[in-house]
Amino acid sequence: MAASTAVRRIKLGSQGHEVSAQGLGCMGMSSAYGPPKPDPDMIKLIHHAVGSGVTFLDTSDIYGPHTNEILLGKALKGGVRQKVELATKFGVSLADGKNEIRGDPAYLRAACEASLKRLDVDCIDLYYQHRIDTRVPVEVTIGELKKLVEEGKIKYIGLSEASASTIRRAHAVHPITAVQLEWSLWSRDVEAEIVPTCRELGIGIVAYSPLGRGFFSVGSKLLENLPKDDFRQNLPRFQPENLAHNTNPRHHQGDDVCPIPGTTKMENFNQNIRALSVKLTPEEMAELKSIASADNVKGGRYHSSISTWETSDTPPLSSWEAA
Repeated sequence: MAASTAVRRIKLGSQGHEVSAQGLGCMGMSSAYGPPKPDPDMIKLIHHAVGSGVTFLDTSDIYGPHTNEILLGKALKGGVRQKVELATKFGVSLADGKNEIRGDPAYLRAACEASLKRLDVDCIDLYYQHRIDTRVPVEVTIGELKKLVEEGKIKYIGLSEASASTIRRAHAVHPITAVQLEWSLWSRDVEAEIVPTCRELGIGIVAYSPLGRGFFSVGSKLLENLPKDDFRQNLPRFQPENLAHNTNPRHHQGDDVCPIPGTTKMENFNQNIRALSVKLTPEEMAELKSIASADNVKGGRYHSSISTWETSDTPPLSSWEAA
């Protein structure tokens, strides 16, 4: 393992959770971005990341499904677990070949137990609701997560792709440590309401796809080498009618934000970590933001059939209690 470098640490949220200023998104190691990569290579990459000071590891039970958590469980052996901040997620159930969003107490408890077993750990540091079940009041879901905190099975609670109102309601039941959201120069819709809400409430922000799913690092040539089963092939922003129009700068948004760029290649990881030493002037930031205005990006983040924060509001708690 490489000698640890000076990757700074940041406070994520207001409950004392401390993580590396950059994390490692592990999804692409096992799913979504083409075929799964060999476990030995990915374990070597994870160990290199931890040895380099990037200790905030992000996974989910749906990645694979399940195989990414199993991979991390293997990588955390031999004393590595004590060196990392481990985040995983629940909420997307694969049933009969279709994804179903679930946030009911019985499901999330079973999901947590299964993740603990696959990861081979006693406790998950940060446990996110991956997508919001709009049939279940968020208070009910967070209430069960609160019990898991009290039982010592998870330390901190997070939300992913949640609206501002959902975040507020959840935070009123139990402090939310982090909200994970897509945030980059071509995904800035969260800046209007969600980011200010998190900052008002003292909730940390974890930015996924900070490099535009690889587009900002490679540009329009990215699609030339993507496998046929890479899900980016079908995303609106990567379609020919939109791709040539979109731009490729990057940015940094504050010390309460932890980006989690994912990679399966050692050289890409090393480039990502070097970005921590880049400091942009206010003038450079203003120029980048002007280039990446909403009018300059064509195509949505996902297809309309995929749940995001825009469709994450849940029914009132009274409707559940009356049922």
